[in-house]
Amino acid sequence: MVKKIDRKIVAYKVKPRDEPQEALAPQDEVVHMHETVLRPERLMGTTYKLKTPEHVSEHSLFITINDIVLNEGTVHETRRPFEIFINSKSLEHYQWIVALTRIISAVFRKGGDVTFLVEELRSVFDPKGGYWNKGRYVPSLIAEIGNVIETHLTEIGMLKVPGPDEHQQAFLAKKQAEQPQQGDGFPPGAALCSKCHSKALVKKDGCMTCLNCGDSRCG
Repeated sequence: MVKKIDRKIVAYKVKPRDEPQEALAPQDEVVHMHETVLRPERLMGTTYKLKTPEHVSEHSLFITINDIVLNEGTVHETRRPFEIFINSKSLEHYQWIVALTRIISAVFRKGGDVTFLVEELRSVFDPKGGYWNKGRYVPSLIAEIGNVIETHLTEIGMLKVPGPDEHQQAFLAKKQAEQPQQGDGFPPGAALCSKCHSKALVKKDGCMTCLNCGDSRCG
């Protein structure tokens, strides 16, 4: 008996002649993100309000990231960012905001690992100088947008932000309790941590240690 193979061979198994043949299970048609995936009529979205100091932007920015669900209802179900929009009453940054959102949306739709966008945006420095926001140093408004994308990718499970484990958290909590604190929870006079950009770097036990992320000059 001749059987025609009408699809790509992805695996094979050799069985003895006397072993009963199992029914061939159809291969799962897993849909991956790529440029030809059509936009559904309805997408799930999350909007983040970004408030910056007035000298950076007088009005708040509202960043909306819409996600697409691939392989819904199967074991391969995944949630991926599909597009991004940034709205503000201020027209000062209008041109580059429109350009940036179109480029980021195109990267989202291309598929693959899009988490690199976070570091690329966070590495942009404003020649006029950065600013402080909620106790964290931000090198530029674009870097702040990168922080928002990082938050979103973490929430949908695409990005896992490394942080201190439970033992390190207990250690940091102890060190914070030993230090006088200011409004942001860190000691006054603390230096800027080069890793997490929080003003939480203090000298403790002869070693410079960040009370926010746990980074230590002593390893």
